Amino acid sequence: MMPLTLANIGEENMIKKVGGNPEIKKHLENLGFVAGGNVTVITAMGGNVIVNVKDTRVAISKEMAQKIMV
Repeated sequence: MMPLTLANIGEENMIKKVGGNPEIKKHLENLGFVAGGNVTVITAMGGNVIVNVKDTRVAISKEMAQKIMV
């Protein structure tokens, strides 16, 4: 298991766990980051990442990406 920030660009990964406090977890789940779901990193700039999750592109900060384990 590794944080989303270490995932290879263009490679599809399965989300194993979403961490953080309840507020952050809920926010990430609302964006589509749920355990068992798939996520693909499209690009990473300065630690921030743009990902494809549930057929939607989402930009998240490095701090948020580190809470998503794949």
